[in-house]
Amino acid sequence: MTVDEALSYIHSVSWMGTIPGLSRTQELLRRLGNPEKQVKYVHIAGTNGKGSTAAMTASILREAGYRVGLYTSPYINCFHERMQVDGQMITDDELVEITELVMPHAEAMTEHPTEFELVSCIAFAYFARKKCDVVVLEVGLGGELDSTNVIETPLVSVITNIGLDHTEVLGDTLEKIAAAKAGIIKGGHTVIYRAAPSVEKVFKDKCAAVGSVLHKADFDSIHLKSHGFEGQVFDACGYEDLHLPLLGAHQLRNATVVLTVVEALQAQGYHITRQNVYDGMAKVSWPGRFELLRKDPLFLVDGGHNPQCIDALADNIRDYLAGRPLTVLTGVLADKDYNCMYSKVAQYAREFITVTPNSPRAMSAEELKAYLSQFGKPITACETVTDGVRLAIEKAGKDGVVLAYGSLYMVGDIRTAARA
Repeated sequence: MTVDEALSYIHSVSWMGTIPGLSRTQELLRRLGNPEKQVKYVHIAGTNGKGSTAAMTASILREAGYRVGLYTSPYINCFHERMQVDGQMITDDELVEITELVMPHAEAMTEHPTEFELVSCIAFAYFARKKCDVVVLEVGLGGELDSTNVIETPLVSVITNIGLDHTEVLGDTLEKIAAAKAGIIKGGHTVIYRAAPSVEKVFKDKCAAVGSVLHKADFDSIHLKSHGFEGQVFDACGYEDLHLPLLGAHQLRNATVVLTVVEALQAQGYHITRQNVYDGMAKVSWPGRFELLRKDPLFLVDGGHNPQCIDALADNIRDYLAGRPLTVLTGVLADKDYNCMYSKVAQYAREFITVTPNSPRAMSAEELKAYLSQFGKPITACETVTDGVRLAIEKAGKDGVVLAYGSLYMVGDIRTAARA
């Protein structure tokens, strides 16, 4: 089997879909000898900020000398990004070898696993094989019925920012969504991003029911000292002058959640020094989130697509790009709330350039152009992302700004084209 054949198998139509429940994942892992039981976890659920929180946590643990696995989704440039050990992606050979191991067991099952379940089982086998000390494990969707929730009690269960997304699966209120995500809390320690009292009560009650120690991130301790395109300097949780390369006020709140996770790990005997925290924060990388790709012209890309992400993007425009003319390069999936995506940003755009993301769920560039016409700005539809990037740079000119945002499915192509 080649790596292309392995990926083709993983992505094959017969595996597609999202079917809630843990039974298929549990059965496949049993057939594989339960590799998920061989390592310890920091398990992260939430609507927004899961990936950034996971990346910061993994970076700090690496600086502390631990062998750290990282499981995230979706990927930006390459499938292999989804499973990493000590910052290195799974290799082609390892992916092929583990897929060949998993495939006959999956094929023998009466009820086949979904694609995400299959990928999760490959990841569990990979992390066990690499003898990770800790795996930072990002939930795919929800919490209680997500295939990552087959693990036993994690070291820390982490709940990031909660918002209304995937309401058809998780529920139509913040409290219902919180209840779904609280399903990852099994004991040990729990860290939450601060929320409305009714939402926090969901987590408090679940922690009380299962005997988990609840920690609430202290957002009042955050003090921003400076920010620019090179990053942010801030105080929080007793640390002074932390440097974070990730941009935006929301990332300071995510960082405070991570500092609270560190406290919970230290309480369990993990040796993480203050210097480890400073170094881990300073070295973290999480592409595609208000990321600066080039300076001439200024070119930023953001994969935000739900209401909270768009609120954060609008804040970042005001904080970092005030008064600058924006050429907005954008594409969207047809099943997203794209009205929310554009109503709060259109006022800052000088013009739009539309592209079609690389997804069967994508809205075409021409359809998006027709939708955006209501905002009364010049619009150009481009056949490819590469054409869109080239035109956006040309339109922005030396003193303008290109802001590319919309679907994460186009961020990888945009990053490649913008840096060419």
